[in-house]
Amino acid sequence: MGCLCTKQRIKHKDPTVLASPTYFTESQVEALYKLFKKLSSSLEDDEFISKEEFQLGLFRNSKKQSLFSDRIFQLFDSKQDGVIEFEEFIRSLSIFHPEAPQAEKVSFAFQLYDIRQTGFIEHQEVKKLIMALLEESDLILSDDIIEGIIDKTFEDADTKRDGKIDLEEWEQFVTRNPSLIKYMTIPYLRDIITAFPSFESTKDTEEDTIK
Repeated sequence: MGCLCTKQRIKHKDPTVLASPTYFTESQVEALYKLFKKLSSSLEDDEFISKEEFQLGLFRNSKKQSLFSDRIFQLFDSKQDGVIEFEEFIRSLSIFHPEAPQAEKVSFAFQLYDIRQTGFIEHQEVKKLIMALLEESDLILSDDIIEGIIDKTFEDADTKRDGKIDLEEWEQFVTRNPSLIKYMTIPYLRDIITAFPSFESTKDTEEDTIK
């Protein structure tokens, strides 16, 4: 875990300060800290979520290779130093909040597909993600069917007919097909205290409260 050498141990901030740039309340931030603690201590109790811990949280298997989870991890790890701090965790998770504006969700989804970070979504990038998602879902589709889906997507989205989809085209495409970013909203984030009442009852303990 050499990447941890580049980071200082996390210094907890006031939950109000942490909540301010997000769509979470102070109480929700405290609840999410408990979730973060659980994830970040699943393999090593260091208050950082490693890629292996992230995969363990998603798949119950820290060794499972997944392009989709790799891309999500990379986007959560905004400092690009190989681990996710709590502040990065809640800021990224906030995009999935039901009250987060569509523009933020559209931008995040665009970055997810832009694997090579060129500022465009390209044919092979879409194919890689589709195949990764199919594999994780244990679904099998022929290459012809996959290519047909991608070709239809580019026919509809690539209005400039240059073989790639830029952010403007992606925004217009999502406006016409809002179901494309349905996965970008996690309803229970609005009611995380209700969904996990134990967070509320224990949030004031010395161990669990953000200091």
